[in-house]
Amino acid sequence: MSGFTWHDGERVIHFGRGRVGEAVELLPDGYVLLTTERAQASAPHVVEAAAELHHVGGGLVDELSAELLAQIGGDGIVVALGGGRVIDTAKAIGGATGRPAGAIPTTLSAAEMTKVHRTPKGAEGAQRIRPAFVLNDPALCASQPPAELAASAANSLAHAVEGQATTMASPVPSLAAREAMRLIDVAYGGDGPDEDVHRDQLALAALLSGYAIDAAHYGLHHVLSQTLVRVGGAGHGPANAAMLPHTIGALERRRPGYVDPDGSLAELARKLAQTAGADGIRSIDVPQERLADCARAAAQRAELALTPPPADEAELLGLYEAAW
Repeated sequence: MSGFTWHDGERVIHFGRGRVGEAVELLPDGYVLLTTERAQASAPHVVEAAAELHHVGGGLVDELSAELLAQIGGDGIVVALGGGRVIDTAKAIGGATGRPAGAIPTTLSAAEMTKVHRTPKGAEGAQRIRPAFVLNDPALCASQPPAELAASAANSLAHAVEGQATTMASPVPSLAAREAMRLIDVAYGGDGPDEDVHRDQLALAALLSGYAIDAAHYGLHHVLSQTLVRVGGAGHGPANAAMLPHTIGALERRRPGYVDPDGSLAELARKLAQTAGADGIRSIDVPQERLADCARAAAQRAELALTPPPADEAELLGLYEAAW
């Protein structure tokens, strides 16, 4: 698959296998690097060239970014080398300090393509920003082991599905979303993405679906999945994988014949959930007694209005119970 450089407004996106080797040359001097121990081993030259290095632990982005704000020095671009949590933390810090953010993703989260992120706790006036520098090398972006990769691919597929179903959807992002769906389907058409070409397809699909969801925002599916994470304690990818086979049907009911008229998307979503070990909420360590709390919290989210009619608490609880 050919690589490319895409100039899109305030950001430049570099895509292609092997392009992580160009990262230090492409980045401005003095960059601050946020990463994890797993991720830093995948690009040691990026770590060595950083003016500062900070590890991002587990937790919530608003809390992690608030802690790091006091530790980061200099005035260079804040670059994330890692998954969605690390990238969202870099965006949060950049948006709070007026510094640009950059991203070198190591999962299919597509956080590098969106301005959807939490802001640092207590940071008044913090903005939500997209990374100005994106380097997506499939050897890193699609580098996870099979179960984690499938969960991340389910998140990517969810971006593509919901990116076409909101009230903010428009033709060009929807075209990108459909291509992302096709690429994910091809990658998982056999026994799974074992070959480099399939992982390249998944990395490109993540980029395209992230572009789509950034333009169209999100509604029912992402509200349900995100609430499973914040209230239920699930992991981000597994939460998406567990919910998607059920939320596809709910979105199809809202737009009959448009979202999944032949049921093939739901079938693909079930395959991803099974591969991810997330075939049901019970599989991702969310207690059944927490479902009512999740539904109550999700019902307060304004984003539900973007996939009309807005789901009420009863429908949300019914979807959680169906996915249990």
